[in-house]
Amino acid sequence: MPPAKKRTRTYDSAKIRKAVLAQSGAVRDAVGALTPDQLARPTRLGDWTVHELAAHIALVLGTVHRYLGMPEPERHEVALMDWPFATVGKAAQVDEDTRAIAEAAGTGEGLGALFARTLAGIEESLAAAPDTRLVPSRVGVMTLGDFLVTRTVELTVHTDDLNDAVPGLDVPHDRQALAACARLLADALAVKAPGASTEVRVPPYAVVQCVQGPRHTRGTPPNVVETDPLTWIRLATGRTDWKTALDAAKVSASGERADLSELLPIMG
Repeated sequence: MPPAKKRTRTYDSAKIRKAVLAQSGAVRDAVGALTPDQLARPTRLGDWTVHELAAHIALVLGTVHRYLGMPEPERHEVALMDWPFATVGKAAQVDEDTRAIAEAAGTGEGLGALFARTLAGIEESLAAAPDTRLVPSRVGVMTLGDFLVTRTVELTVHTDDLNDAVPGLDVPHDRQALAACARLLADALAVKAPGASTEVRVPPYAVVQCVQGPRHTRGTPPNVVETDPLTWIRLATGRTDWKTALDAAKVSASGERADLSELLPIMG
């Protein structure tokens, strides 16, 4: 008998919308209070400073309002689980767009005003748009519902980037945004390495089976990987590597098929 086909995870629309707005608000408040010295600090994202990073977050948020202001496309092109793999090759254009926004925004006060306008636009647009509405994203046409889940990934990852760049900033992570991000990236791992020999646990948000090999049916799986949500997100997006996380005891891995080093990162 062939293995049962895994069902695509669904997300609660109201919770995702609330999470996007909550995490956006937390970032807005933090960015608005940054000093010129803090905005000039380097980040772990190439040669971007905190100024460019903040502008980029405004960019990925602003796409919600901008795409909803465009005519609705006729054909759906990109499913949610295609998105983590479809972003490859977009880095150069993202960098160019980010630098343009950073230059236009100018000072920290300008960034604060940009975030205020962006959030106001998102709230206005979302009030009248159903999840089934198609939007022309950078990687292809998606449903609004799926696109908003991808915004939780962008927001969660870049909030962590901000906290890493500015010691003591400690922008809080919205629980629902963090959960959606961890789940989507865990599901992407299962797509990248289909199978059922290894169980990857990201408590309290996600458990997936992946990697080809003997199928586990009951009891304790022979191959288990477990880590916390932020460590998992850093691994999945290349912010840290497998060996570093293992050496720091941020990941536990048992079994001959529990080494995920060749499968990570999932997206950059």
